[in-house]
Amino acid sequence: MLYGMANTSTRTLRLLSLLQTHRHWPGTELAERLGVSVRTLRRDVDRLRELGYPVEAQRGADGGYQLAAGAVLPPLVIDDEEAVALAVGLQAAAQTGVEGIAETSVRVLAKVAQVMPARLRRRVEALRAMTVAASWNGPAAAGTDPEALTAVALSCRDGEQLRFSYTAADGRRSERHVEPHRLVCLDRRWYVVAYDLTRHDWRSFRVDRLTAPKGTGARFRPRDLPAPDAAAFVRAGLDSMPRSYEVEVRVDAPAAAVRERIGRWSTVEEIDAAHCRVRMTADSLDWPALALGMVGADFRVLGPPELRDRLHEWSARFGRA
Repeated sequence: MLYGMANTSTRTLRLLSLLQTHRHWPGTELAERLGVSVRTLRRDVDRLRELGYPVEAQRGADGGYQLAAGAVLPPLVIDDEEAVALAVGLQAAAQTGVEGIAETSVRVLAKVAQVMPARLRRRVEALRAMTVAASWNGPAAAGTDPEALTAVALSCRDGEQLRFSYTAADGRRSERHVEPHRLVCLDRRWYVVAYDLTRHDWRSFRVDRLTAPKGTGARFRPRDLPAPDAAAFVRAGLDSMPRSYEVEVRVDAPAAAVRERIGRWSTVEEIDAAHCRVRMTADSLDWPALALGMVGADFRVLGPPELRDRLHEWSARFGRA
């Protein structure tokens, strides 16, 4: 949810920036600059109009868009969820390997925060300051509540104890009372690293499994984290979790090429110049199936048998599409 909203809000902001040059933009050129279809561009223009920006459209072969001449532009108007989505999207962009994008995204986030209302600026700044960005790879996790995310960020920043309900992976629910330390963004999931006051130990919690996080008003003195940083703590916890599946696949491609595509999520061993063996550990077979699809080569599943069944399901679904 957050990632899709972040893409839309960031793109809308860029569209407004282009239109504010007060020049006429052919529709196809404007769509190309934004990396979207002409239909998506029309929806983005309609969204700007709903926010009060007077965008004029011209039809025909020379059709395009421009802001009305002499128009007085209203201030940037976004709601709470859009503000969080914008911050998340720009932080994600700041982690890309595209030259110049990271620095630009950081500058844009700082500028946008300055023109936000004080209440939204406080939340976005807390989210930016309290997040440790470990990586932004892998499948997106749905269901992360922007309200929960910013509530946790504010408690981290203010050194305020936090209470929430938590649903574990096995479905068990519990009430937690913690001293929050940092948010960690890892593989498109959000975690909060915190000292659990009931269990008297450090823990990491998935934010999408939190319910009704609320600051207690009680302040605390920060403790020393038993790890180099919050991201390392979360990674260590994930690495120690038992995995349900050990995946082994023979791929008809050179090991170097496969490592370049999925090496960060797997172990790749060379068999010969044209073949390699790929091993992964996962608690779900959907991610190995997606990763193997990204290899761009034929492969043979050596185990587990459940992966072959899952691939048959995906093949049938894709065929119907």
